[in-house]
Order: sequence, then structure tokens, then C-alpha cells
Amino acid sequence: MAESVVAFLLNHLDIFLQQESSLLGGIREEAESIRDELVRMRAFLRVADEKQDIDPQLQAWVDQVRDVAHDTEDVLDEFMLRFSRYHGDGFYGFLRKICCSIKNLKARRRIASRIHRIKCRVSQIAEGHQNYSTVSEQGSTSTTVNNTWYDRRGDALLLEEAELVGMDGRKKQLIGWLVEDSPRLKVVSVVGMGGMGKTTLVKKVYDDMEVKNHFQCHAWITVSQSFNLRELLQDVIRKLFDEAKQQAPQRLDTMDSNDLKAEIKDFLQQRRYVLVLDDVWQIHAWDALKYAFPDNNSGSRILLTTRIVDVASTSCVESPDHIYTMKPLSPEESWTLFCRKTFQGNHCPELLKELSRSILQKCEGLPLAVVAISGVLATKDKSRVDDWELFYRRLGDAQLEVHDKLESMKNILSLSYYDLPCYLKICFLYLGLFPEDYEIERMRLIRLWIAEGFVKEEGRVTMEEVAEGYLKELINRSLVQVAKRDNFGRLKECRIHDLFREVITSKSREQNIAAMVSKESTTWPEKVRRLSIQYTLGNLQQTNRFPQLRSLLMFSVEEPISKSLNPILFNGGVRLLRVLDLRGASLKILPNEVGKLFHLRYLSLRGTEVETLPKSIGKLENLETLDLKYTNVTELPVQILKLQRLRHLLVYNYNLDTYGFKAIVGIEGLSSLQKLCFIEANHENGRIVMGELGRLTQLRRLGITELRREDGKALCSSLEKLSNLQSLDISSVERMEGIVDIQQLSSPPGSLQRLYLRGRLENLPHWITSLHNLVRLRLWYSKLRDDPLQSLQDLPNLLEIELFKAYRGEEMCIKSTGFQKLKILELYSLEGLRWVRMEKGSLPHLEKLTIWKCELLEEVPTGIRHLLSR
Repeated sequence: MAESVVAFLLNHLDIFLQQESSLLGGIREEAESIRDELVRMRAFLRVADEKQDIDPQLQAWVDQVRDVAHDTEDVLDEFMLRFSRYHGDGFYGFLRKICCSIKNLKARRRIASRIHRIKCRVSQIAEGHQNYSTVSEQGSTSTTVNNTWYDRRGDALLLEEAELVGMDGRKKQLIGWLVEDSPRLKVVSVVGMGGMGKTTLVKKVYDDMEVKNHFQCHAWITVSQSFNLRELLQDVIRKLFDEAKQQAPQRLDTMDSNDLKAEIKDFLQQRRYVLVLDDVWQIHAWDALKYAFPDNNSGSRILLTTRIVDVASTSCVESPDHIYTMKPLSPEESWTLFCRKTFQGNHCPELLKELSRSILQKCEGLPLAVVAISGVLATKDKSRVDDWELFYRRLGDAQLEVHDKLESMKNILSLSYYDLPCYLKICFLYLGLFPEDYEIERMRLIRLWIAEGFVKEEGRVTMEEVAEGYLKELINRSLVQVAKRDNFGRLKECRIHDLFREVITSKSREQNIAAMVSKESTTWPEKVRRLSIQYTLGNLQQTNRFPQLRSLLMFSVEEPISKSLNPILFNGGVRLLRVLDLRGASLKILPNEVGKLFHLRYLSLRGTEVETLPKSIGKLENLETLDLKYTNVTELPVQILKLQRLRHLLVYNYNLDTYGFKAIVGIEGLSSLQKLCFIEANHENGRIVMGELGRLTQLRRLGITELRREDGKALCSSLEKLSNLQSLDISSVERMEGIVDIQQLSSPPGSLQRLYLRGRLENLPHWITSLHNLVRLRLWYSKLRDDPLQSLQDLPNLLEIELFKAYRGEEMCIKSTGFQKLKILELYSLEGLRWVRMEKGSLPHLEKLTIWKCELLEEVPTGIRHLLSR
């Protein structure tokens, strides 16, 4: 891990020496000396990181290197905090504010003195370490990992966890228990240690069509070790109502636990249901939940997974014969899984068979261990037997011959971590900031990694694309699990397996990467660089300063933070903060002092009650992400236009409609923007702003609301210049009657993949049929006279169409060659529709067809039998 810290610092130092050269003066040479010595040290750190667990002397040296790297980073950031903001004031202004300021001269001397002391420390560390040559010899035979993240060969290795072997018999038995002819409510428990594949097996059962068709109501609930009962019950209600396509109760957030249980019980009373309670750790968790689930004599079932035998037996008191105990994979099953993951389903080369079986024995039949080891070996050269032998020897070095299987697996999983290239190690450990079983949004994680400085630019590829490559590599190595994909297979959310999380938190704690504060915490951690506050502030002992803190993330903290954290956050206690994620926190006012956080790159107030931003927001010149989604902010101060590095501006709220922020003249100056959602165009400057959008050439996603008909021409002119645009969302003024006039767009962005139009279209825009990369199309309130399916059915990559009050005609027809890739077709409230015709050969990949509130429809769509026969 020290290698990652040093690599990050070296990148930081290079940028610093380039950008701050005019301010450095006499400290430049010492800064360069520190950089050069750290470059030499870095050559030894890779192997030192791997060996430090079994070499205390080496561990002490690695700790020294890491600490001096952190201290150097602190000094650089303090220097930039004090002096960089004076760039651009001109020579005389520079002299007046820097050279003639006694205060700044004292600060310069103090910083110069600290840099000098750091230089001396670096020299002492280098001179005092007598084993450089030994480590170097060891390192010379070390395997290396190809750092080219963009190499797509790894994608072919990615197998869904659901494809684990040895599941068919287990799956059949569990399905039999669920659908058996018994009217009483029964609990089926699956018990086994972590990594045994409980959740994987249950997910296969839950997704099976026999189970789906047998039960009227389905919900998957992850309980986890530390859960909030009220939040969990709310989640159950939302999932039940969402599946039934009903709106959840309006007063959900005000109900207590008893009210929530009653709501669940009432909803399920007349339905045959199957519920999954995944990862139940304590008996009291089951006791707290069980009374919400009625025994309605309709054959309902609850499927529960747990690591604890007592939880399984307690939950199955009424059905003690329905406890399924997971067992390790047999040697044959382990070998099948190993070859599938390591050799992409091919046979193991003869020269690697004996070695592979020896490696596989270390996994002890634990599926997660097999998958983890395979993920490492899949990246290695299959012709280099010496590399594989070295890996096997390291398995022995990790002292895995212990009786405790859990400890054994943790050691194996640690090897997967050690095998990561340094740029992925820090990204992987960062995941420990999220709570247990937390489903992490892909784009949130990507933006956080970028804000932390973990992601390097790669030519013309955006940092977001680079970071996505990092995430894919972690998934390919089976270090990160896919939690949710969209309808097109694109990753939406990911998560960390509990055992990997134990490795992460252990490494983070050892190396001062991050610290977590939760319900069990009694004191604030000291000298922390990244802090995650989870569920409650509790009775923590207060501190006034976190001088080294770079990141603060909060999760499900219900107490108001104004009294406890505001003094720390906004009164100089965290001057070097880069990430401030207060998503969902109890916060109504963002203090003006936020402008003091000069280094801030990521600010999320999502889900708070903040209504306005202070003008001082314009001082955050390094800000890259401003997330105000689901807040009460509808207007931004004009000072926002000073944020030249802003890449993602998210200001919107969903209800029945989408609400954004009033457009600001001059937004064209935010030339780094990639996501801009949503601009309200309905005001006197709307046309000017619509014309300015064409200069935001980096935009990937654009959302516009309240578009007036007369501003359509200016918008079309801008859209023609946005060659990188991938998603476009436009709503008209008076959504049901207002006209979206975008007919004049002659050359639409060829990269457009998602298009959402809300408002009347006199005709389907002609340019839509030229969008060969279009994947998703939603038309609301279009009121088209001509059948839109006729025009759309030849689009080669279209996967989803949603039409809501979009067509007034009587008939829709899909020809035999139509929609060759479409997976989802949804027709809502097409009030004049009487017939839908599907010719044989059309819609060969359709998975979901929804026709709802088309009250004049006279018959089931003709040709639907061709779909059913596939």
C-alpha cells in the first residue's frame, strides 16, 4: 500500500512543480530532491508491501516511507492553500499579496522549514535501510501485472457469480421446499460460513421462473450485521409497492416501526408471497421482523440466509426440516469452477495441471476463495510456469495451514489484494468507507475516486472512462461484486463481499488509509485521512480539528449535524478537505464558510433540506462534482460560473415531473462540464442559455426542463455541436400540451444513446431514425398521429422503447424484420389504440412487453404467439 501512497504523491509532486514554479522560490530544489529519492524508493515498495506482514523490520521501514509521503502531501496542500489562490492577480498584485505580506512570509518560512525537515527524514530513511539490495533481488523475480486497464482481454474472463458450479441439485431442493403443497407460512434457512455461496444459491432460486410464477409477490431484503429496523422496514415497503407498480404510502418517513410492520402485514395479507432475508446475523433481527409477515394460509414462504446456526434453527422452529447447510465444493466442482474462471472455460494446460491442483487445495472448497484465486491467475501468462510457482510459494508464505477456515480464506483474499497494481490498491481499500452490504452507485464511486486523485488521465480518454476501467478490472478479479445492472447489462451498483471487506478494513486501519465511526464507536479516531460516519454521531468525544482529513462521508446519520460537525467542517478544522459527502444528512443551511475549503473537489448535499447555496461557493475553484439532487435548491448563485473545473453539476428533483434550476447566462464558461442536469429554460434568458450550450463540448449528459417552443431553434443549433453527447432529456413547458420543437436539428450527435422527450411532437423528429447508437427511447405526451414504431423499428441497437400518451392512432404494426435487438417495449395510456400487430420474425429478443391503460385495445396483439414459442 505504501507504493500506492508514494505513487499518488509523486504524481501530486509533478503537478505541483509544474504549476507552482513561480511561487516555489528556494524550496524548489528540496522538493525535487524529495521527489527523486521517493522515485528510487518506489522500486522496492511493491515487494516490501507483500513481505511486510512477515518481516517486522521491513514493516517499520514501509511505515516510515508511508508517513513521510503523507506529511509531504500535507505540506504541499498547505502551500497551495496559502499561495495558489493568488495566481492571476498580476505581478504587482502578486507582490502585494505575497512578498509584502508579513503573515505570508512567516508562513513561507514555516513551510520551507517543514519541507527541509522532510527532506532530511527522507534521506535518513534511505540511508538507514540496509536491505535495499536484498529486497531488490526478491523483487526482480516478482510477477508483474499489466497496467493497461483498457486491455479488454479481462472482460472475457468475467463470469457471473450465478454461474458457480454445483448449484443444480441444491437449487432443485430449495425450489421444492418453496413450492410444495403446504398452505402454512414456512421459513427455509440456508446456513453456512462466509464465502460458501449462500447468497449466490438463493439468488438463483429466487430468479427461477418456477418460483416467479408460483408466488404473486416477491421481495429481496438484505439485512446485514448492523441494520436499522425502521430503515429496513421502509425498504421492504418500497420494494413491495414498487413490484406491484403502486405508489408507496406518502407518510412512510413519519411512520414508526410498528406502523411500518402493520403496513407490510396489510399489504401481504391477501397475497401468496416469497421474501428473501439475506445475511441475517442475530436472532433478535429475526424476532424484530417476523411479526410483519402474516401467515395467511396461502402457501407463502420466507427464504433466509445466515452464517449463524442458531439464527437458522430459531427462524425454522415451525419447519425444522427446512434448514439447508451449505457444504464446500467437491474437488471436481472446485476444479470445474477454477478452470472456468482461470482459463476462460478451456482446459488447463498440461504443464500447469499439477501446480493448479496444488494451488486449488489451498481454497478448501470455498467458492469465494476459488473465484478470488482464479481472478488473480487469470491475469498471468499461461506459459510462465515460474510465475505460477512463485505464486504458489507465496500461498505457503502466507501461512495458510491453519485450522480456522475463515482466517485461511482471509489470507487467500489478501493475496488477491497484494497482486493488484498500485493504482488499484488504493481504489480497492477506498471501498471500505462504505457500510457493510452497501450497494455503491457506479458513478458515485467513479466521481469519488477522481476527486481523491486516484485516477490518471490517459490521452483522449476521460478520467471517468479510466475510472470505469479500474472498476471493471476489480470486478474481473472477483474483488468487487455486481449488485445491480440495468436492462442492458450495464453496471449500476456494486458491493463488497463481507470477507473482502474485513481485509479492506484491516489494511485501511493498519496503514491509516481510512477510519469508520459507527454506533459502537466511543471516540473520534486520531490522525485520520478519510473518515466514514455511519448511522449515528453517537456520544463521540468532540475534537476541534482534523488537520490531515481529506475525505468525510456520512451514511444514514439522522441527528442534525449543525451543532456537532459544523464547527469542525467550516471553521478551519479541515482545511485540506477534498471530499465532503453529506448525502441524506440532516442539514438545512450550508454555511458561508464552505468557501474556505479551497481543496474541495467533491461536494454532495444530495437528499438534504438545503434550499440555497452561499455566494462563497464560487471560491471552490477546484470543485469537480456538485451534487444537489433531491435537495430544495432551485436557483444557483451566479458565482457558480467561477468553477472552471466543474465536471458534474446535478441539480434536480423527481416527483411526477422533473425539477431543475433556473438557467444562468454565462454557463458556457463551465467548459469542463460532462453532466448538466437539469436546466429550467422557461425565463427571459432561456434562448441565450440554449444557444450557449453548444460551447460545452465535453457534455455527455444534458437535461433541460420547461423548454419553450420558441427556444427550440437555439437548442438545435447547440445540440449539433455536442459531438460527445450520450444522453439527452428534454421536457417542454406544460408537459402535456407544450410543444418540443426540435425538428430543426439537422445533424444530431452520433454518439447519442439515450433520448427522453416529454411534450408534444407534431411529428416524430426525422433525425431520430439516424441515431444508430440509440439504446433507449422514451416519448411522453407526444400525441403523434403516425405510428412511431414504423419509423423506429430499423434502428440497429435500440433495446428499450417506452411510449406514454405518445400516440393517438388506432393501430401499431411491427414488420417481420423490425426491432431485431429490442428487449423492452412498454405502451402506456395510448388512448386510441385498438390493434397491435407483430409479424413473424419481429422482436426476436423481446423480454418484456407491457401494455397498460390502452382501454380501447380490442384483442391481444396479433402475432404474440411467435414470441411465446421462442
